[in-house]
Amino acid sequence: MFYVTQTRVLLLNDMERLDRTLFRLEQGFELQFRLGPTLQGKCVRVHTNYPARGKKFNSQEFRVLEWINPTGREDDSDKYCKLDLEISGSYQYYFGCGDEEKSGGGYIVVDPVLRVGHERNILPLDSITIQTYLSKCLGPLDEWLDRFRVAKETGYNMIHLTPLQKLGESHSSYSIADQLELNPEFSPLGKNYTWTDVGNLIDKIRKEWNMLCITDVVYNHTAANSKWLRLHPECGYNLVNSPHLKPAWILDRALWHFSCDVAGGKYSDSGLTPLIENEKQLKTLRELLLKDIFSPLKLWEFLQVNIDKVVEQFKKTLQAGGKPEGPEVKGKRKLKIIQDLQYKRFGNTVDMKMALDMFGRYTNGPAAIQVCCDWFKKSLEELNVECYKEMQGHHEKAINCIVETVHYERLAANGPKLGPVTRKQPLVTRYFTFPFEDMPMEKEKLLLQNPDDACHFLAHNGWVMGDDPHRNFAEPGSNVYLRRELVCWGDSVKLRYGEKPEDCPYLWAHMKKYTEITAKHFCGVRLDNCHSTPLHVAEYMLRSAREHRLDLYVVAELFTESKELDNAFVTWLGITSLIREAMSAGDSHEQGRLVYRFGGEPVGSFIQPNIRPLVPGIAHAMFLDVTHDNECPIKVRSVYDCLPTSAIVSMACCATGSTRGYDELVPHQVSVVKEERLYSRWNADALPSSAGEVNLQSGIMAGKLTLNRLHKGLAEKGFTQVYVDQLDEDTVAVTRHCPSTHRSVVTVSRTAFKNPKRHHYSERVSPMFIPGQIEEVILEARMVERDAGSYVKHEKYINGMPEYTVELWEHLQLQNSKIVKQGEATTNGRSDFVQEIVFDRLTPGSVIAFRVSLDPKSQDNVGFLRTQLSQFNRLYKSGSLTDPSVPGILKISLEFLMSKLSLADLNVLLFRCDAEEKDNGGGCYTIPSWMALKYGGLQGFVSVLSDIRPKNDLGHPFCDNLRQGDWMLDYISSRLMNKGGNLREVGKWFHAMFTYLKYIPRYLVPCYFDAIIAGAYATAVDAVFKNMSSFVQSGSTLVKQLVLGSVQMCGVGRVPALPPLSPALEDVPYRLNPVTKQEEQCCVSLAAGLPHFSSGIFRCWGRDTFIALNGLLLITGRHIEARNIILAFAGTLRHGLIPNLLGEGVGARFNSRDAVWWWLQCIQDYCTMIPQGISILSCPVSRMYPTDDSEPQPAGTVDQPLYDVIQEAVQRHMQGIEFRERNAGPQIDSKMRNEGFNIEAKVNPDTGFVYGGNRFNCGTWMDKMGESDKAGNLGIPATPRDGSAVEIVGLCKSTVRWLMHLNKNGHFPYSSVSVHRDGEIHTVSYEEWNQRIQDNFEKMFYVSPDPEDPNEQHPDLVHKRGIYKDSYGASSPWCDYQLRPNFTIAMVVAPELFTVERAWAALEVAEKKLLGPLGMKTLDPDDMVYCGVYDNALDNDNYNLAKGFNYHQGPEWLWPVGYFLRAKLYFAKQIGQEVYDHTVYLVKNVLSRHHVHLERSPWKGLPELTNENGQFCPFSCETQAWSIATILEVLHDLCEAEDL
Repeated sequence: MFYVTQTRVLLLNDMERLDRTLFRLEQGFELQFRLGPTLQGKCVRVHTNYPARGKKFNSQEFRVLEWINPTGREDDSDKYCKLDLEISGSYQYYFGCGDEEKSGGGYIVVDPVLRVGHERNILPLDSITIQTYLSKCLGPLDEWLDRFRVAKETGYNMIHLTPLQKLGESHSSYSIADQLELNPEFSPLGKNYTWTDVGNLIDKIRKEWNMLCITDVVYNHTAANSKWLRLHPECGYNLVNSPHLKPAWILDRALWHFSCDVAGGKYSDSGLTPLIENEKQLKTLRELLLKDIFSPLKLWEFLQVNIDKVVEQFKKTLQAGGKPEGPEVKGKRKLKIIQDLQYKRFGNTVDMKMALDMFGRYTNGPAAIQVCCDWFKKSLEELNVECYKEMQGHHEKAINCIVETVHYERLAANGPKLGPVTRKQPLVTRYFTFPFEDMPMEKEKLLLQNPDDACHFLAHNGWVMGDDPHRNFAEPGSNVYLRRELVCWGDSVKLRYGEKPEDCPYLWAHMKKYTEITAKHFCGVRLDNCHSTPLHVAEYMLRSAREHRLDLYVVAELFTESKELDNAFVTWLGITSLIREAMSAGDSHEQGRLVYRFGGEPVGSFIQPNIRPLVPGIAHAMFLDVTHDNECPIKVRSVYDCLPTSAIVSMACCATGSTRGYDELVPHQVSVVKEERLYSRWNADALPSSAGEVNLQSGIMAGKLTLNRLHKGLAEKGFTQVYVDQLDEDTVAVTRHCPSTHRSVVTVSRTAFKNPKRHHYSERVSPMFIPGQIEEVILEARMVERDAGSYVKHEKYINGMPEYTVELWEHLQLQNSKIVKQGEATTNGRSDFVQEIVFDRLTPGSVIAFRVSLDPKSQDNVGFLRTQLSQFNRLYKSGSLTDPSVPGILKISLEFLMSKLSLADLNVLLFRCDAEEKDNGGGCYTIPSWMALKYGGLQGFVSVLSDIRPKNDLGHPFCDNLRQGDWMLDYISSRLMNKGGNLREVGKWFHAMFTYLKYIPRYLVPCYFDAIIAGAYATAVDAVFKNMSSFVQSGSTLVKQLVLGSVQMCGVGRVPALPPLSPALEDVPYRLNPVTKQEEQCCVSLAAGLPHFSSGIFRCWGRDTFIALNGLLLITGRHIEARNIILAFAGTLRHGLIPNLLGEGVGARFNSRDAVWWWLQCIQDYCTMIPQGISILSCPVSRMYPTDDSEPQPAGTVDQPLYDVIQEAVQRHMQGIEFRERNAGPQIDSKMRNEGFNIEAKVNPDTGFVYGGNRFNCGTWMDKMGESDKAGNLGIPATPRDGSAVEIVGLCKSTVRWLMHLNKNGHFPYSSVSVHRDGEIHTVSYEEWNQRIQDNFEKMFYVSPDPEDPNEQHPDLVHKRGIYKDSYGASSPWCDYQLRPNFTIAMVVAPELFTVERAWAALEVAEKKLLGPLGMKTLDPDDMVYCGVYDNALDNDNYNLAKGFNYHQGPEWLWPVGYFLRAKLYFAKQIGQEVYDHTVYLVKNVLSRHHVHLERSPWKGLPELTNENGQFCPFSCETQAWSIATILEVLHDLCEAEDL
């Protein structure tokens, strides 16, 4: 067996309080706390009371966990703190950041490890089979082993004992007289057994019988006759410490006297005799209660005030000059009664200050005072009336409860039929103890005046139907006792703990000692009445128990009817298992559903990774056929149902069990209160009629032995998967499946909720088809009658029905079965071997169980598959087989095969969207009943699997497609094999693996397909990272996720997108053209975005390419590919510009004013970032267009070094670029107006700023052209941004500065540019040009916060101050003043242009106004044309919106956020460490949102844009090159900053 550490990851989010969420973990697990998006970047401290290694647990002692950051830099995506879980129990965690101590938290529950035998073997929780015993029915301790042997011989491995302490006078199992004393009944004459003797016996059966014992702990109450309670009455709710109960006590005593009178016949003449037999008597009872009991008691007086007394007090206050303290309050106010703490009649008063405020404002003379007193008196009278009505409501409820109780106990068919009212069986149960001789009611009331007497009137315990379990019904504020809502246990007193041990020291110490004794001898406890036990009390006691037994097993039965409340108890107390009951099911379908609900995962489930998120769960179940305090199943259903229900329960993947008496077919409830007989002993040779003895011939015990063994074996052997099938209304089939061996056990149980003797059941049960090969019939059994006499209740022993037993056969071959016949064995397709089962004698009450394995061929193929899969996960070694004829390709590790792939090959293997696939003659895989996958490569499949795997969504159309045929398998392998080269070898590997997969049962195909794909994907991704830079290889998870965008976007299509490079250039990749059979260059190109800009002429765009190139290629270490792209675009230079739309060079459009400057920035970055990067300047560039007017030239015709091409581009701008696009007109742009084809790009000689464009074209990235004739925006750019666009000025400044330094350092041969004007040559040095931009930038671009700034040319256009203009010199001047995110680009590439303080203030405005969840708003939301929702399909008459005219007028684009964050980091560093640290938090917080999007996106990329507030935009590219690239640049900046 191979063990891999299981790690669960809990994501922390601000203000997320998970106190009522259950997180269950096992010992040996590692729990990691990681930061969610709301916390990343913050200084977060995680506190826990889980003890440090070697320390003892103290629930109040919290420690701070240390953060671990594997990469040590960039972002918080991998940062975690952890707990190595080695101790069972409930543990709390909370976290806070900054000065906030707690901003979230919750609990974790660690399961105990139970051990049995001398070797201390582990007993898995799911293998538990428990049997409950009423301890008082065990007899002397000497006889226990004989009675426990019944459990042992019927296959149970745990015994649950009701309390073993001395019992109260009622002898009820849960009414304990002394929690510290062993029940003396266990010691026969002449012996005095102690707890040590009990402990020795329990230890003996643990070691020798491999059985464990648990017992109840009862914290809620104690027996009414407990001696210690007489000495310490403060431990209960008495009339001294709880005087609010006085009215209820008086009512209780009155009801007792009334009951005695009824029993004595006092009301017989009125129709209420001692024997209540009809509804008419109940009506009489109701009338008498109201007339003779409730009205004379006048209980409302406990709520009222003494009007005369209070008015007199008020009057004296006024006469003494008492005045209102505050101003007169307008509006209606109401006096409130102040309750007398001693609850005396008319003892209440009111707030005199409020009385003065309300009634004491006009007191100028005795007459006025009297008027005020009259007003006040009237108000008091109204209050008393309200109190009267309130008490009348309590009376009405109390009378209803009394009458309903009497009806149930004396009339109802399903009630106990108590018979006549007597002193022993009173009309209603008393709610309070009365430890005195009976006396008249008036004398009893006098006892209240003496605290030494009143303290012994103690409230009984019980339960309240439908009550809040967190509410203590005996505390002030509750009227349960007064309203007679308590279902009372008259033998027990409710205990009063208070909030802490100091509130009742004796009780806490006493119960703690009781707990310690229990924990010392028992491996676990059952929390009796858990739902109404005060949580803080149970928590304290269990903490004490765990100090004595670390692996304490805690079970409880809750009746909260709320999963949330259940979780509260389970998490706070560390409950291991919650008791569930099959008898709660109303039919067999519901019973089967409970089996599925309480444990196990679906058959054929996906193999989950060992590191995965910690998800909320439900409490582990202890699923019993019946609990010991519920009605007998034979009475509720039928005797014939006992066996099939046990079989259904035994197949549950959780702890199971029963109560003693069920297996013996005891036909009545073994009452915890009234039962006094003893359990029968074990005697293997006893006859069915033997008194006090049982064996496997008794009841269903033989069947239960087999079922318990089966249950235990299934758990120990890893049969963790469950499938429940309802064959018909009475028949349930349950399958348990082992995911490593793929063996199954299938039981079919025909229930008999109704007695077959009185109910007609169909003789025919439809055939069943079992997938696989039936090895044997494990068991078949049915209930039968025998001639052993009828049941007679024995006086001394608890006995069952001898006339019924189980007919049982084990380990049969199918052909020898007496219940089923073997049908046809068929093969559905080539891999599904199915066995038909025909039910011949599956009578009600019958059970049959089959052991099923895969057919031999399937078994071999699964084994061969697992051998291959073990290269990904060694857990697959289990169940693996060696294929003697293994294909040769599988003898080579996949890691080796993938190491031969280039990153371009990995683009094919992992990605390629549908358009790219179609460009190569294919398409992405489509699931007909669902949709097409996002990619043809592995990512397309992984994106779906990663969504359905954690949920085990085997019903997903993806899984259906896998089960229905091999189409998906063939698609993956043939797609790769058709590619040739190294990809062909990988395709062969898939083909060989899928050959195995095709010959296993179809229900297993999704599971193993996922294992193959997940393993191959992980191997491919590792291969990607190994081909990249150290920044990537040592990077965080977020870095690596983003870096996959480099592979996603960079590929080679059927036709190379880049024009050919110079033949003189080295390291250029070539391939054989399949059509021409000639070698051709195959350089990777960079797609702008998927799916819209992925193939054909629309794949490559100059602007997009060079905004993205730094992040996707330079940072990732793909230097050769970056060089080739730079040089390929250099070869297309024309008019001093590089193309926007590349169109393979020959179809290029030179209508972009910014693309050339982004290209130049990338060359600068290449030279700066790459070792010996400066050498690119000398690389040959094949000029496709040596002159502006030349036709495209073949590669190598005209070569120039790159530095000459750079100089030409810059020189042409200084000279001035002005031309009309070739082929201008609708043939190249159907939307453009005629003027828009005129291109202009120049340099202003005064400012040095590059400027150009006109109002009919858009030469920057904000290039939306109007398309709506209806709205009138056709051919009009939404954002022309003519003049000097701020980012172009910044890029130009960066380039000029760089060229100046290059020249000075001897790396660039040009120091200046020359301009021909007016027949003269004017030379402008780079140094001069650089300075000119520097001197003028803030003068022209900065918008001063001062409204009186004399330098502002258009103060009337300013609507945001302290910012930088978006442009300068626009044809529409108001456009210059629009707040957009473009100035942040200039800040990054040329930060020297900006004054630090001004820059920071502008960035703050941008953060407040433009920053969205993922991207940046492209326009100030305060702008009149702002609209944040982009809808390119909308065509209406709205000029600003139609046909997506607002593309850059509000929607939130992602790529600018990278520059915004980089600018913030840069200038924060200039300001100081504190500001920088705060900025790092902002950056990490924003990045965390990108991380979340990446993880959730099936495209595994970042979108082009979102609608306002981060909402999904259906018209956006799902993954965009520059979006990914600029975020990577932020991470790179963070990394470099931390390395400084």
